[in-house]
Amino acid sequence: MLEQLFKLGENKTNVRTELVAGLTTFLTMAYIIFVNPDILKAAGMPFGAVFAATCVAAAIGCFLMAFLANYPIALAPGMGLNAYFAFTVVGGMKFSWQVALGCVFLSGVIFFIISVLPIREWIVNAIPRSLKMAIAAGIGLFLALIALKNAGIVVAHPATLISHGDLTSFPVVMATLGFVLIVALEYRRIMGGVIIGILAVTIVAIAAGKQKFAGIFDVPPSIAPVFLQMDLAGALNVGLLTVIFAFLFVDLFDNTGTLIALAHRGGFMRPDGTVPRLNRALIADSGAAMIGAAVGTSTTTSYIESASGINAGGKTGLTAAVVGVLFILALFVAPLAGSIPSYATAPALLYVACLMTRGLTEVQWDDITEAAPAVITALAMPFTFSIAEGIAFGFISYAGIKVATGRFGDIHPAVGILAVLFVVKYVIIG
Repeated sequence: MLEQLFKLGENKTNVRTELVAGLTTFLTMAYIIFVNPDILKAAGMPFGAVFAATCVAAAIGCFLMAFLANYPIALAPGMGLNAYFAFTVVGGMKFSWQVALGCVFLSGVIFFIISVLPIREWIVNAIPRSLKMAIAAGIGLFLALIALKNAGIVVAHPATLISHGDLTSFPVVMATLGFVLIVALEYRRIMGGVIIGILAVTIVAIAAGKQKFAGIFDVPPSIAPVFLQMDLAGALNVGLLTVIFAFLFVDLFDNTGTLIALAHRGGFMRPDGTVPRLNRALIADSGAAMIGAAVGTSTTTSYIESASGINAGGKTGLTAAVVGVLFILALFVAPLAGSIPSYATAPALLYVACLMTRGLTEVQWDDITEAAPAVITALAMPFTFSIAEGIAFGFISYAGIKVATGRFGDIHPAVGILAVLFVVKYVIIG
């Protein structure tokens, strides 16, 4: 049955290799079952229900990728967009988390449509590489600011906007040590380095009496408080169009970039540079985003951490299916997830931020008309506390600078149209 489903022989692999690859991938991305509920609780969502939704959404996403596209690529609620969901859409714009879930669902619907129709490639190719890299880096900086805030390292200040907190406090010291531990483990290629770092800080906190231990195993918490709670009517508010666009834009480019990178890493790419079954993979991604919103979590997306499983020999969807099964089993460790303090997950956020910020190295720094919009894009995200604003500022500045320098030919029609729409949005809506 497995041979027929995943074509193991044709892909020169076997069940044992795929099982090991699946376990490897799961251990590198399992931190999301602790981090995602911790972030979304800031939006007022119940921790236990979001924990269950995270595991369910990740499992379904993995199964979709396994059976539709037969790729060893795992999915789960994405970093960056979950923070945008909680701190910008709900915390900053004051919309309910139900409306935010509606925005995620609608972005998934649009993603699905453009994945089926032959317009996805046109959109992806329209965006300059410098802006793409800057958006990824900006999300990294956005995550870094949230991580430093959760750790207590950065606090609000009436005169300077931000300042450092009490650097000798227990949360700050533990978050710092946790980050150093994660980086050291990842440098030494220790499998599951991020989750080891989170658990190590948690154990010390419990031993020191700073955190209550709720246990490890129990029956899964109810998903009912967040299941099918998305407010689609509220999400259609005109002021939320940019929010829907931000979810769609980041999901589309993040997924496309991740899929291409993993296809190259796994040797799945054809000699002409195309990726077999790319449309199926994108359909799986968009379906996972819609289902994720329905079960009660932020955008579900492909994880670059899947590269660890590919390096371990994973070549088929059986690897992704194994990850999906492990996410289902993870439902039974809800008490452990509830025992983890925010300053234990902050180092994981900061580590992911470091990985994402390296996108700035691929900006064309010798061309100021490319570099300047990239810097504006990357800096606007943390300073406005919004991914959507960073994207808007990037498009407007890119088109404006190209026009001012007479380089009209560099502006793709899609970029020009979006820049104009963003300007109109700020003039009319604010």
